[in-house]
Amino acid sequence: MASLRSFAAAALLVNGVHAGKRTLPALAQAINQKSFNVLATVPTAEEYNASSAPWIPQNFTSQGLLEKPFHVYDDAFLDILGPNPTFTILAQTPKDPIFHEAVVWYKPNDEAFFVQNAGNADAGTGLNKSAAIFKISLKQADAVKGSWNATGKVTVTQVPSNPEIPNPNGATQYKGQLLFAAEGQGPNKAPALYVMNPVVPYNTTVLLNNYFGRQFNSLNDITVHPKNLDIYFTDPTYGESNNFRPAPGLQNQVYRYNDKTGAVTVAADGFAMPNGIAFSPGGKYVYITDTGIWRHGLELTLPSSIYRYTVQDDGTFENRKTFAFIDTNIPDGVHCDSKGNVYAGVGDGVHVWNPSGTLLGKIYTGRTSANFQFVGGGRVVIGGETQLFYATLAAEGNLVDSQL
Repeated sequence: MASLRSFAAAALLVNGVHAGKRTLPALAQAINQKSFNVLATVPTAEEYNASSAPWIPQNFTSQGLLEKPFHVYDDAFLDILGPNPTFTILAQTPKDPIFHEAVVWYKPNDEAFFVQNAGNADAGTGLNKSAAIFKISLKQADAVKGSWNATGKVTVTQVPSNPEIPNPNGATQYKGQLLFAAEGQGPNKAPALYVMNPVVPYNTTVLLNNYFGRQFNSLNDITVHPKNLDIYFTDPTYGESNNFRPAPGLQNQVYRYNDKTGAVTVAADGFAMPNGIAFSPGGKYVYITDTGIWRHGLELTLPSSIYRYTVQDDGTFENRKTFAFIDTNIPDGVHCDSKGNVYAGVGDGVHVWNPSGTLLGKIYTGRTSANFQFVGGGRVVIGGETQLFYATLAAEGNLVDSQL
């Protein structure tokens, strides 16, 4: 991979900015969107759609896109990348998708936690076996960040939650511990919010497991508002879709929980499949992904979108607008950096938009990256199902203090 370490020379950047004015980092390449605004032949929806292989711009190759994984669609992405971003494969498995969701940073030990794919045949999880929780040391990750492939050099440790969290999927920092959104398992292990101690013995406590006596569908993702400190979480029906939860008894909604009073309220509805959720710095906006295109098999006319709401002073949501529609598969996990740029895990890696919804660039993995997380100091851990990636950028994450 020595060729990847040399700086790229002249290429036309988007928006009329030339690479002669700003040097591309070694692992970055410019994508001129005008080069594919007009195609000689535009494929039909049957030939090319959201379930197809990742989008390959005209005059590029799949291998070429992988070799320089930072794709610059707008010159503002260079500010996010900084002069020398790095990209490393930390770990991989033959088939078992253990690098799936709930990527979360435990700052005191500088560790990143993540979970296995629930309901996946190659994982053997769902109804009879819960998806497992794993962790890595970020000190080990930092030691190999100059390598392209560091498989075998970073230890992946399984975390035995006790009592076991049934099919965890989303996670966030919470009062010095970790808070997981669990999808549940079968009809008798209800979806719930679990607080987990991030160190041995990894003991867990149920924080919430019902809505006025009714089971949730299969809790998916979770976050904490930076000001009111209420917990907001999404509840689609992926447990049913993946055959480890019964038919739902509630519509797909986003909820709000106040752990001081115990109040549970519906924050938003009208989604096909609400999925990822994240607040902007300061909490003025909330971003929610809708992955309805995969509600019951492939339904191409349903959302594969990110919606933005304005968060009122009382914590309620108003002014829904479409923020982005995804060009490759679906938007799953979503997060912001400290300047309000929006990042989402999608079908070919992580896409990045500015606060106005303009695509700035991609961290291209060439595979589904359901979730990721900033883990301090511009570091990003990216789940890629059977591969775990590590990137370092100039951007900083927008994280709520874990001690709150």
